[in-house]
Amino acid sequence: MNKGYQSKQPALRWQDALPLGNGENGLLVYGHVRDELLVFNHEHLWGKTHRPDMNDVPEEELTTCRQMLMDGKYADGAKYFEECLQRHIHGVTWPACYLPFCAVNIDTFTRTAYRKYRRGLDFRKGTFSVRWEEDGVQRGRSGFVSMADRITVIRMYGGFAGKISIRAHNAKGLSNMGASADRPGAKVPYEYEATNENGRLIYRGVSPDGVPFGAVAAVRTDGELRVVENELRLRPTEEAMLAVALWMGDEGEQSAIERAERAVAASYDELLERHTAVFTEAYDRCSVNIADTTDKTVDELLLDCMDDDPAPELIQHMADFGRYLLISSSRPGGWPANLQGVWNGDYSPAWQSDYHNDENIQMNYWAALPGNCRESILPLFDYYLSMMDDYRANAKTVFGCRGILVPLAQTTHGLLYSASSWTSWISAAGWLAQAFYDYWLFTGDRDFLQHKALPFLQETALFYEDFLFEGADGKYVFAPSLSPENEPVLTDPSQKHMICINAVMDVAVAKEVLTNLCDTYETLGICPAETAKYREMIAKLPEYRINADGAFAEWLWDGLGDNYHHRHVSHIYPLFPGFEITRTKNSQWMPALRTAVEKRLVIGLRAQTGWSLAHLANIYARLGDGRRALECLQLVCRACTGNNLFTYHNDCRSMGVTMFWGHGNRPPFQIDANFGFTAAVLEMLLFSIPGDIYLLPALPEAWVTGSFRGIRCRGGAEVSAAWNQDAGTICVELSADVPQTVRLLLPVPCRVVSGSAQPLDDTGTVFAVSLDDTVQKLEFCKI
Repeated sequence: MNKGYQSKQPALRWQDALPLGNGENGLLVYGHVRDELLVFNHEHLWGKTHRPDMNDVPEEELTTCRQMLMDGKYADGAKYFEECLQRHIHGVTWPACYLPFCAVNIDTFTRTAYRKYRRGLDFRKGTFSVRWEEDGVQRGRSGFVSMADRITVIRMYGGFAGKISIRAHNAKGLSNMGASADRPGAKVPYEYEATNENGRLIYRGVSPDGVPFGAVAAVRTDGELRVVENELRLRPTEEAMLAVALWMGDEGEQSAIERAERAVAASYDELLERHTAVFTEAYDRCSVNIADTTDKTVDELLLDCMDDDPAPELIQHMADFGRYLLISSSRPGGWPANLQGVWNGDYSPAWQSDYHNDENIQMNYWAALPGNCRESILPLFDYYLSMMDDYRANAKTVFGCRGILVPLAQTTHGLLYSASSWTSWISAAGWLAQAFYDYWLFTGDRDFLQHKALPFLQETALFYEDFLFEGADGKYVFAPSLSPENEPVLTDPSQKHMICINAVMDVAVAKEVLTNLCDTYETLGICPAETAKYREMIAKLPEYRINADGAFAEWLWDGLGDNYHHRHVSHIYPLFPGFEITRTKNSQWMPALRTAVEKRLVIGLRAQTGWSLAHLANIYARLGDGRRALECLQLVCRACTGNNLFTYHNDCRSMGVTMFWGHGNRPPFQIDANFGFTAAVLEMLLFSIPGDIYLLPALPEAWVTGSFRGIRCRGGAEVSAAWNQDAGTICVELSADVPQTVRLLLPVPCRVVSGSAQPLDDTGTVFAVSLDDTVQKLEFCKI
């Protein structure tokens, strides 16, 4: 099956370009026949860092704020809280923004008008292609950002003559959200120069924080090459190859010169073979096949969405694309994928292209572990562990607590970026802690559990020890508390505000952190007294509620009503992304959870975004509702997907599906929905908790036949399967890193046709299967 896509049109904006990357470097290829534009990114090039001056908020001021909240004066309490912060914390500003690195232009001499134009990506190889015909001759370019050699390689074939130049990227057009710094002629926010030395193009700059950086471009050609100022001019030749090496900081320019020279001394095929050996191995560990691909381009598939539901082929492309983007944007030793992965063409990108800790960064990595790409999530852990001193300072400054307080958004440091209501949100650290513990569940890496997951869990739990206080009923109270980014319904509208008491998400995250910490202590055989203390804290947490509408309540405090008109579904956390509630554990809450989600999607459809629809698809997968999960994915395709398959915050066309920012305001590209889309497809095909594997838990009727390979499970198992709903058959292969017996839960009653699986009840849906490192093959047939 072809893994990739083709388009019949080039990009007019960087948001529509072809994305490639090796984690460290990003490349955006416009695909123009004549004046090709290549925009480069480097994961460490950010804007000016501003660290706030923080002084501790006095305890009595926090006590006053809490009393105002307890008295139902939420808006007044929020205003007082903000005034307290502003008295004691100065110099706060948005995090430093992610910046474009440089741009390369390839001005190609053309003879006649083009025909049969195509541009596209090969997901398995991590390569791009731009091709066309002139007078029956196939011409074009292909290339990649090498995983092996830290070099970008571009091959120009079919007869090439033209000019190659390097410069700062000249971002044109209104940026996302209309930021003025990206209007035509906007000043590049750092010093730079472009020149030539010894037949190479040299680009040098100094970041707003004073860090030197640059690029070196070299060409291999059999034809004549001349260097004129900032241009390499090539006489006609059958083929030429461009190599571009980026550098930053202490690495120095010489290292980039050496990498570029080594590249042009090798052949394109040699460089490609080294790159694909790394990229393809990572990509091929897991695959999903739910539709056959045809000759249709993504342009045609997207246009078809205006007439009917998106084709399964488009869903297939999107699922594959998310894994491709993850491998391309997040590699060990680097930084995690930001709000735009590793790609950006604006000097003032939306939300700084930062790390948003209240949904977006977590969604970026939901597919990493089940998608058999465990190394891609390692930068997430390294990045947040490197900021622990800043997080401790936040906790002490705002709440006088030990432990850590992770801000809602950050980039080059982890201190507070705002002295506002957003500072009251306490659950970022706990939500991030889930990824740490999940890595242990998926991999069984005991060293990671002890030296990375445990310290993060301990610091997060320490904050809860100091932050929580007992109410009149003996239960803990979370105040201030915030359910991102929603406001409750109040009888007194004048007091309506995000800051309130006992948001369900805060409670659920705290319960998860404390539970996982206790389980970690018991796994490692340490700290029995601490374990007992935290078990007692868990017992004192507020209990979940069902509201008058029969929906899972978003706040656990009298007088706080649910507001369904919102894109966030934070209170569904115990079901997803957590798994405190499943169809076989604490299942009494499932009907209320379903009601809460349905009200968000139906009543609040016009409040949705691309990422929120992806989130809802994952939730419906956990609910076992494949039809609804697929509908959410289809809405992402119809409303929030560009012609290069990048996802957008919302629909700019006012078609009634998502929120609308007004005519003329283009919504920003956000990569989270790309990743969340892939995660939802994996969740629909397989869900796991230690000891239980749910096979095809949310398989929609539209996916009549299909297969997947290499999906990983919590507990260390790996599963491949194929199904045919018309024939009523399921074939599955399972293995495990360590010997274990698991419960295999099937979507419909089945009998065992072959293999060793023991029924555990008379439903025909639950079987015991013993696993080890050999492949266990099973075949089931619907009863």
